[in-house]
Amino acid sequence: MVAAAFRVGLRVTDVDQAARFYRGFGFDEVGTVPDPEGRPVMTILQRGEVHLIVDALRGMPFADSERERQTQAGPRGLGVAIGLGVDDLDASYEYCRGSGCTITCEPMDEAWGDRVFECVDPFGYVWEFSQPIADGQPDDGFAAVREKWFPAAQAGA
Repeated sequence: MVAAAFRVGLRVTDVDQAARFYRGFGFDEVGTVPDPEGRPVMTILQRGEVHLIVDALRGMPFADSERERQTQAGPRGLGVAIGLGVDDLDASYEYCRGSGCTITCEPMDEAWGDRVFECVDPFGYVWEFSQPIADGQPDDGFAAVREKWFPAAQAGA
């Protein structure tokens, strides 16, 4: 197996269920490692140049460490948002709504020229989906974001 240049690993309570769910985001399965009873403890999915590694929260042969105990205790993905560019934002939104995600930000146009929405997936991870707005890319996306987020700073500049 060839390692992808960019990999994201997610620990989940049910590897099989999570892999099925993430395939709905356009990932294809590369392979699975089962435990001695045949239950998957790791599945690798791929979308473009990215590997999504779905690991079992419990049952991996990791050493018992403080970090591992914290990982198992959770919460999942605290402080991390996974961004994913899509070709059809509306279809992704409907998939997430119908698959048990909690929508935390409805689809909206952003200053930098993308239409986005955000959700928490059934496994506790935050995803931000985006699609470029046709003819909506500003010349300076960073300045457009700053102006939107901090309008008072622009007035005094």
